[in-house]
Order: sequence, then structure tokens, then C-alpha cells
Amino acid sequence: MTDKTGIVYLIGAGPGDPGLLTIKAKECIETADVVVYDYLASPFLLNYAKRDAQIIYVGKKGGDHTLSQEKINLLLVDKAKQGFDVARLKGGDPFVFGRGGEEAQMLLSHKVPYEVVPGVTSAIAAPAYAGIPVTHRDHTSFVSFITGHEDPTKKDTSMQWDVYAKSNATLVFLMGVKNLENIVKNLIKHGKKSDTPVALVRWGTTARQMTVTGTLETIAERVKKVKLKSPAIIVIGHVVSLRDELSWFDKKPLFGKRIVITRARAQASGLVSRLSKLGAQCIEIPTIQIVPPEETAPLINSIENIKDYDWLIFTSVNGVKFFFDALFDMGHDVRILGHLKFACIGPVTKERLKTYCIISDILPASYRAESVIDAFSTVKIKGKKILLPRAKQARTVLPKELTKMGAIVDDIAAYETRLNTDGKEDLMSLLKNSEIDAITFTSSSTVSNFMSQIESKSVKKLLKNVVIASIGPITSDTARSLDIYPDIEAKEFTIKGLVNSLLEYYDGK
Repeated sequence: MTDKTGIVYLIGAGPGDPGLLTIKAKECIETADVVVYDYLASPFLLNYAKRDAQIIYVGKKGGDHTLSQEKINLLLVDKAKQGFDVARLKGGDPFVFGRGGEEAQMLLSHKVPYEVVPGVTSAIAAPAYAGIPVTHRDHTSFVSFITGHEDPTKKDTSMQWDVYAKSNATLVFLMGVKNLENIVKNLIKHGKKSDTPVALVRWGTTARQMTVTGTLETIAERVKKVKLKSPAIIVIGHVVSLRDELSWFDKKPLFGKRIVITRARAQASGLVSRLSKLGAQCIEIPTIQIVPPEETAPLINSIENIKDYDWLIFTSVNGVKFFFDALFDMGHDVRILGHLKFACIGPVTKERLKTYCIISDILPASYRAESVIDAFSTVKIKGKKILLPRAKQARTVLPKELTKMGAIVDDIAAYETRLNTDGKEDLMSLLKNSEIDAITFTSSSTVSNFMSQIESKSVKKLLKNVVIASIGPITSDTARSLDIYPDIEAKEFTIKGLVNSLLEYYDGK
């Protein structure tokens, strides 16, 4: 125990879309020693936590409680008393049916300092993503937020059904799916017109969002028919009729598509960001991890003797990153590269090199190693010494062809890819339950490592209705050699090209 008491941040984690987290909330997560999070807080937000932060799940759903509220309260007190700063992540806003007030009172009674960081509540955000404004000057100028969790039939209910029924306000019930029939019956019983529009929005603001509409008279049967379950909010009022006109989120081109990302987690953000903006649900199951080579001496020696080289060729952003990491770790900077000429494969690699204030002299027309050879056909490289820092397991075509042209090539391992099996169980579960629409492969290693986690005898059955998307012909060749046949191959061998190909494919469907 320490004499210092930590601070507890009661943070609204928002309604599900990680992009709706506030800047202040992100800053609190980044500095916290302990992160305590709920069922409805997006797991993506945990990526903002420090590497050594303690992560504690205290989710509660449908009667299945990891910890009771009382134990959660005591947990926050205990961690703060140990001197830890705590980020308490609560879905939506902590003070809108989030029991944040109870946690604050407990902290106050134990003299634990705390701050409240408001969040975007699903009561507003979920309808907005479903195309339903909770207020509209032509329909209503006020809104009521009501708990749907309380049993409306109990004798001592605090529910004012006569007030709700006679009100022209938009009624938003949170946590009310199980009580939907009772809510509807009580509103009609107390005078609400049976043709009043109603919508239920499940997993609002996420790619899993599902919206069911109807009237007070029909909604319960419609919800039962599609088997909609919690978490969902209920919106009752004439504003629901605006959904047909204002619906936007579920009209995104990849809305609801569940797409597996096999790329290394450190590199996946670009692909995840692009697909998410198009409405896809990205499931990150990296099959590879990019690490420095086991033997670093060759790269270090080549940098120590960099003056002996004439050309430096980068075939990927990884090559750029690990080369410059080694360069800087050795106490050098870009000035020792001033005599060199540079070549890059692909505009993304070129742009990464540019971040080090170096412009590539050669950028091949396409993104294959063979294209580099064509680009060098007009350059006198006979007798020139070329440094090629790249993946340990890279194809041999480039150094072989450059050598045939008379160049002296040092093919050096700047990094290597290793098998990542952390997501194997999740992957197999998703495949067996047919919960995947598409899988993306961005390199040959992502394909081969993916296959190493699946029994070859089961691959055809598991991938029967799964769309396979490849970033280019070399990745596709590797896939076919392993009995996986891509449905999509990017025309431009980049992340942008892969995303565009997915768009074209689903647009054609």
C-alpha cells in the first residue's frame, strides 16, 4: 500500500463507435494504471491503455454479472487506495442510467478523488445512426429518457405511464427489450395511439447495428419475428417516421459486412480505418507479427559500411521502418545516406521514405519486384553496389535479376514475420459459426500462417461462403498453392486497391 491515493475517472465510453470517444476520455485511458471496463464499452478503446496497465473486465449483461455493482464500487476504491489512477469505462454516459452516481458516492465516502468524463449516450447516438432525430421542429421539441429495465407491472413502480402516454415527447427507453410487450401495453392502456411509430435499434453506432420499426400495435411481434435481443434502445414517437428519409449509416456500401483482418496488428490500422468508414465490422485476427531479425549483425554491418553502397532499395514500409530504427539506434542520422540513390516499390513505401526527408529516385510502374527490374533497365547499375534491406523470407527474384544485370547485391534481413496464433480460437469459432463474410490477405505470409491455424481437411467447408480478398497476384499464388482460391484480387496492389476491389465486388453483388 502507498500513502498516495490515486484518482478515479468515471468515463463515458460512448455508444459503441470508438470514434465517438471524447479527447479527454482518450487522454485519461492513456495515463491510467488500471482500466476497468463494461460490457458495452468498445474493446477497441483498450488499445489506448499503457502496455503495463492492468485491464479488468466487469461486464454485466442480462443477469450475467462478472461483478456485482457493490463489488465494482469497492474495486474502484481499493485500486485507488493502492495509489493507482483508474479509468472506469462505462458504456454511453456514466450519469445516464450508468450508475455512475452510485460509484461517485462510494468514492466520495472513502475520500477517493474522482472526475466525471461525460460520454455520448446511446439514447441520442443510436437513433441518430438509425436516421432518427430525437427532436425535430415539425414533430416534437422535447425528449424523455426512461429506464426500460424496471418491471412496469410491479405495484410500486415509479413509471408514470399516464404522463408518457399523453406526452408529445419522443420517448427513449434504455435496456427495455425484455419488457417491450409490457411497455407497449401500458402506453396503449393509458391513451397512447396504437399507430404511434416505434423503432428498436440494436448495437447502435456499430457495424452490427440492426433497426426494426413498426407501431405500438405491431412492434412486439416484429421484434419477436427477427429475434432481436438486447442491447437495444426503444424509440417511440413521430420522429421515427423520418428514418426512411434520413437513414444514412446502414446505407454505407460495406455496412454489416464482417471482415477478418489478418495483417499484423501494428500495420492494420489503415485497412481497419478504411473498411470501418465504409460500414464494415472489422475483426482483427493477425496471423503474423513483424519483428526484428534474430540475427541483427548483417544489418548493423551494412549500415556501418553504408559508404560502400551506391543504391538503397526498399520493397515495403517495414523495410524502411526497421532500417531507420537500426540506423538511429546506432547513433547515426540521414546525413550518412547523402551519397546514395534510392528506389522503392509502391507509393506507400515511397511516402514512408519521404517521412525521413528522402525522395525516391525510382518508383516502378507497378508494385511487383519484377517492375523494379524494368525500372533499372535504363540505369547503369553494372558494378554498382546495392543494399536491399527487407524481409528475411522474401522472394529471390529481385536480387537474382539485379545480379544478372551486373549489380552487386547485399540482400539483408531487416525484419522477419512470425506466426501469431493469439486469435486462433476466435478465428475457428467465427468460421464454424459462419460469422465471417470476408477475409483479407495482404501478403503471402498472412495466407500461409492463416492456413497453419486451420486443418487443411476442413478448409473448403469452413471457407465455403467466405469471400477471400487478396492484395495482389503473388499473395493469390500463395493462396492457390494452399487450396484457397481468392474471389477478389486487387488491381492496384495496395491497401487502397484492396478496399476498392472489395467495394467493386459487393457493388456487383
